[in-house]
Amino acid sequence: MVKIEELEKELNQGTLKNIYILYGEEWYLLENCLKKIKHLFGECIKGINYIQIDDTNISEIISDIETPAFGYEKKLIIARNTGILKKEGKRKNAELGKIRDRLVEYLEENSKSMAESVVLVFVEEEIDNKTNLYKTIDKLGVVCHFEYQKPIQIEKRIKVICHGYKVNISDSNLRYFIECCGTNMQELINEIRKLIEYAGENGTIQKEDMDCLCIKKLESVIFDLTDSLGRKETNKALQVLRNLLYAKEPIQRILITLYNHFKKLYLTKLAIKYNKDIITSLNLKPNQTFLVNKYKTQAKYFEEKDLKAILQNLRDLDYHYKIGQIDLQIGLESILCRYCS
Repeated sequence: MVKIEELEKELNQGTLKNIYILYGEEWYLLENCLKKIKHLFGECIKGINYIQIDDTNISEIISDIETPAFGYEKKLIIARNTGILKKEGKRKNAELGKIRDRLVEYLEENSKSMAESVVLVFVEEEIDNKTNLYKTIDKLGVVCHFEYQKPIQIEKRIKVICHGYKVNISDSNLRYFIECCGTNMQELINEIRKLIEYAGENGTIQKEDMDCLCIKKLESVIFDLTDSLGRKETNKALQVLRNLLYAKEPIQRILITLYNHFKKLYLTKLAIKYNKDIITSLNLKPNQTFLVNKYKTQAKYFEEKDLKAILQNLRDLDYHYKIGQIDLQIGLESILCRYCS
């Protein structure tokens, strides 16, 4: 298996292998690498030297590999979300297992001849790395897992983009940008483009620009709301809530996100109290570990009993809303006011 940066370097240098598995949740970077593969391959004529395979025609994959690319030196085959790299667990997937076994045997016997005539790319969201097909391709070709990037990796990528447009951004503002907009590269690219256009060549992106122009993730806004709540600033907390509603954020989603946020603050409080690892306690992914300090800071605002009470109030609100006894917005505002009082 290669890292994303290694694959990007290979492709930027013009190196094209003949078998790939590209998989994972960081779809923006995956699609970028797929575009580079197609660019290096050259002209693609669908049905002749460019074949697309999905779960409906995966049974034809060996036939497609063997069919010559008439008039062209090579053929590009992209097999997307076929399920063939997942281990079958039910009888209905038994046929897929047979196709996989035949393909493994074919690749092992014909990999050298395929190198002259085919570029085969599997694109999946999830795979099972214990399947024989995965192990075979890992041995014969290139496997790359596109997992969500860690903040330090994202910072490097965003800096490169900003420098390419001759726009400056400080390290602290770059971290604030990620805190506000999340770690999804596609969303970050969309937001940084707006900021670059606004700053202009030789300009500098400021924190105020992000507050005015960026679409903040709901989770980031909930941090703002909780900050106001922790400082007993009732009006600010209510204004954050009303701004979310004005922006058409579903109130049920606000309730769920608020509950999960206070649950994490409660778990943070317990982790500190009993000297436990906060990352493990909150079950944070590698791209979320930068939130630890924010949770620790906010947890200081609240007593353990206060957090338990807020969580119970939110559960009670959900129950009373479902049986029609209270309006959800009024209930949320009441909980915020009750704590601040």
